[in-house]
Amino acid sequence: MSQYTLPCVVYRGGTSRGIFFHEKDLPNDPEKQRQIFLQSIDAYNNLQVNGLGGGNSHTSKVVVISPSLKENIDVNYTFYQVGIGVEVVDDRGTCGNLMAAVGAFAVDEGLVEAEYDAEFIEVSVYNTNINKKLFLTVPLENGEAKVAGDYYIQGLSKPGARFRLDIFNPGGGKTGKTQPLGAVQTVKTKNGTYAVSFVDVVNPCVYVASEALGINGTELNSELSTRDDLLEELEEIRCDISVQTGIADSLEAARKAPSIPKIAIVAKAQGYKTSDGRVINGEEVDIVTKMLSMGNFHRTFAASCLHNVASAALLKETVPNLLSELTDCSEEQMIRIGHPEGIVEVRVRLTDNQDDVAFVGLDRTARKIMKGDLFIESIS
Repeated sequence: MSQYTLPCVVYRGGTSRGIFFHEKDLPNDPEKQRQIFLQSIDAYNNLQVNGLGGGNSHTSKVVVISPSLKENIDVNYTFYQVGIGVEVVDDRGTCGNLMAAVGAFAVDEGLVEAEYDAEFIEVSVYNTNINKKLFLTVPLENGEAKVAGDYYIQGLSKPGARFRLDIFNPGGGKTGKTQPLGAVQTVKTKNGTYAVSFVDVVNPCVYVASEALGINGTELNSELSTRDDLLEELEEIRCDISVQTGIADSLEAARKAPSIPKIAIVAKAQGYKTSDGRVINGEEVDIVTKMLSMGNFHRTFAASCLHNVASAALLKETVPNLLSELTDCSEEQMIRIGHPEGIVEVRVRLTDNQDDVAFVGLDRTARKIMKGDLFIESIS
């Protein structure tokens, strides 16, 4: 049987990589789309050797883009997290890293008109996963998204052109409120009781203090990944909050939906070593954190959750806020987040009454890697 083909583009955005499709090139049937996504990544195989995935959550991603009919919006897009060794196609969360690549795709594919001599273009985007508007400043070179530049992000060895991303009124995309459970909520597991915070900004995330888990929060991922007891405790907390917030209707359903909410361990500002042995001084960061993605410790920190933890660090009385000890929340702040591979700075401003987030912003780089025909074995 001959293989089914359709055009696609592969982009890196931040520290993630994904397969990008024009919506018009996909069949209208959602089940056929699902089969295409599973096969294109090779969700069936942990190594993903029979597709374009990379065997980890950073690279098991799909984005579908179309021109927008919404007023003052250039393009709509939907993000899908695809399973690794499991047949999962999940659109309930989003990817903050690939947001930059959405801007690059919109320019390169002619969904917005970029002037040949312009240095940048403003692209307005609607993300259907979180029902939020994004505003991207896309750098240009000869009318296309620029790649080369001097902006470094942790997790990549080479610099690139700087893409500015801002999300206004980012809270409540999944639950309707930024803090539907208040600043702190108690969770009881088989082994303990925890004070946690749930914050719904970009991707919803649960925060638990490292001290409550009996760790420093500065341990290497390689060490913590061997702690099955810790991983199970974190998953139990995550699932409990998923049910409390209505994201899942049962603990079983929550376990079957690992993409959201995310869960992160947070610790006070302190010195630590990165995964490659560099020393980060405590004075360089406002908070230290690491997160789980699809059940595993994230190599860096998901960009969507960088938006979240920066916001949580300013929202009064949350676990991240108490640990960061940030008190001046009246102006735009640059929150310095220490993660396993270094430091990321995120822009945040609260609303005038300081009980919600007015906007959050993060700069990334992006690059088109390939464009061509994708071969799919079959779709029924």
